[in-house]
Amino acid sequence: MSEIIFHHFDSSPFAEKIRLVFGLKSIAWRSVEIPMVMPKPDLTALTGGYRKTPVMQVGADIYCDTQRIARELERRFPSPSLFPDHSEGLCLALSHWSDTAFFQAGAGLSMATNDAIPEAVLKDRRAFFNFLDFEDLDAEVPHLFASFNVQSQLVENMLADGRSFILGEQPSWADMLAYFPVWMCRGNITGANDLLQPFARLCNWEQRVSALGHGERSSMSSMEALEVARSAMPEVIPTPESVGSGPAVQAEIPIGARVDVLPRDYGSARVRGELLLNTHTDIAIRRNDERMGELTLHFPRNGYQIDQVL
Repeated sequence: MSEIIFHHFDSSPFAEKIRLVFGLKSIAWRSVEIPMVMPKPDLTALTGGYRKTPVMQVGADIYCDTQRIARELERRFPSPSLFPDHSEGLCLALSHWSDTAFFQAGAGLSMATNDAIPEAVLKDRRAFFNFLDFEDLDAEVPHLFASFNVQSQLVENMLADGRSFILGEQPSWADMLAYFPVWMCRGNITGANDLLQPFARLCNWEQRVSALGHGERSSMSSMEALEVARSAMPEVIPTPESVGSGPAVQAEIPIGARVDVLPRDYGSARVRGELLLNTHTDIAIRRNDERMGELTLHFPRNGYQIDQVL
């Protein structure tokens, strides 16, 4: 099997979700450090303009968004499962909660309270985080603290019966979803220890999740990663029938159509290609890049839209 190549930067909270999956599943992976802000020319050659972090590469297959990356790692490394006791639906539903109510409050507090964030990063995030009103951010701080506090209490309540992890005694994707805003808080929000200290169960659980580690990491340059993609061919895309997806979503857009794929929340850069798969779970498109040749890009269906290019 081709190596798992992970394009990320160490301070990315979304990348921390996947690094913990590597730890849970004891996966060996290659780390490609990418810039925190645009431009990212080597990564763009792989993604066609998709700019969220992280991105996972396996040969000439490029996996975008942590939802899609997590499910692909589950497919390739099924044990131990990210979705114990058939919890995939619940875990993926929780992703909306963690990515919006929990993460967005934490991101706002990070931007408002952390004087150590470089100006270039602040400038980039002002354009990127369209869910924040940067013109009135100082006035929003009390509300952001209240919102983050409410989400932290929800995690505390989830652990109230003494369970070790969110869904029981086994760690799951639900733990990574609840953990990454807490991890971001520790590293970026001024007064984080005071903010989290009242939540004793959360703090103990936080240590258990952190102890999963990050698997076996080794470094790779971006040029090496590009050469891997250039030398490989994408894997064969399964048909909707073979993956048991049921009727296609937006069946009026035919397979083979020229389309744009973009996230519906923020960072909405369009990625253009030929539609290969469009199911209730997955989107896949084919791109031909002048540097890379043929690539297949994979996205989750949840949270993304497809526009046919006419």
